[in-house]
Amino acid sequence: MMRFSYLLCTVTLLCYVYGCASAIFTIKNNCPYTIWPATLTSRRGSILTGFELESQATATLNAPVGWSGRIWARSACSYSEGRFKCLAGDCGSGQVACNGAGGAPPVSLIEFTLNGDGNKDYYDISLVDGFNFPLSVAPRGGCPTAVCPVNINNRGCPPELAEGDGRGGIIGCKSACIAFNQTQYCCTEQFGTPKTCKPSFYSEFFKRHCPQAYSYAYDDKSSLFTCPSGGNYLVTFCP
Repeated sequence: MMRFSYLLCTVTLLCYVYGCASAIFTIKNNCPYTIWPATLTSRRGSILTGFELESQATATLNAPVGWSGRIWARSACSYSEGRFKCLAGDCGSGQVACNGAGGAPPVSLIEFTLNGDGNKDYYDISLVDGFNFPLSVAPRGGCPTAVCPVNINNRGCPPELAEGDGRGGIIGCKSACIAFNQTQYCCTEQFGTPKTCKPSFYSEFFKRHCPQAYSYAYDDKSSLFTCPSGGNYLVTFCP
C-alpha cells in the first residue's frame, strides 16, 4: 500500500510538472468551407495554437491537466506578402499558429477550465467579444451541450455592430462593448458588478439568437456549464 501511494504521488507530481492528458478536444468543421481553428492558453501547459481544417474534417487536441483557455475559428484566410492573415478571427501572428495571441473581435469563443473547483470542468460559449461563427461544445458522456446554432451575421446584426468584409458582406457582429467601448456595455468601473451591469438592447439581441451563450460579462446563470473532470469534448463549428 505504501509503494502504491508513493507511485500515485509520483505520477501526480509528474503530471503537474510536465502535463498529462486531461481531456481530448475533437474539433469538427461542419462549415461548407475551410476554417482555421485556434487556441489561447491562460493556464497550465501548452496546446496546438492554430491549424487548417477543411470542410467536414476533424482534428484532435490533447489538453493537459488543469488546462484553461479558449478555442475559436478564423475564416477567409490567405498569405499576403509572406504573412498569414484572416478577415475573421485573425490573431496577428502572421502564421497559421497563433503562438499565444488571441483572436481579434468580433469572434465567437468556447472557453474551458478543466479540473476546476469541485473537480469539475467548466465550459461556455461567449459572445462577449462578438460573433463570427455558430458553434457548439458537446461533452462525451451525458453532460449538457452548449450551442449557438444561428449565424447571427445573417439574422439582422445591427448595422452599428456589423463588421464588413470589404465586398458588401458581413464577417462578424461586434458586441456593444467592442463597438462603443462604453462602461455600461463592458461592465467596467461603476458598472463592474452583477448588480450594476445589466442586459442591454444589444446583449439581448445576441441572447435571443443564442440563449445558451454569454451575451455580456455577467450572463452566468444561463451560460456557464459544468461536467465532472476527466471527460472529452466535441467542438463543432457550424453545427
